[in-house]
Amino acid sequence: MLKEFLAKHHVEYQEKDVALDVRAREEMAHKSHQMGVPVVDIDGEIFVGFNRSGIARKLGIK
Repeated sequence: MLKEFLAKHHVEYQEKDVALDVRAREEMAHKSHQMGVPVVDIDGEIFVGFNRSGIARKLGIK
C-alpha cells in the first residue's frame, strides 16, 4: 500500500530490504525501536507502518 501511495503521488524513495540487508535492519531498529515494517524516514521523522495521513502531511500531499 505504501509503494502504491508513493507512486500515485510521484514520490521518489529509496527502498531497503531489511530481510536481506543486515545494516538496513539495524538502522531500522535503531531509528524506530522496533522490527515492524514498513518504517518510513522522511527528513528524520519516523513513521512505523503505513500511516497515510502522517506521511501525506509530511510530504505536503492533500
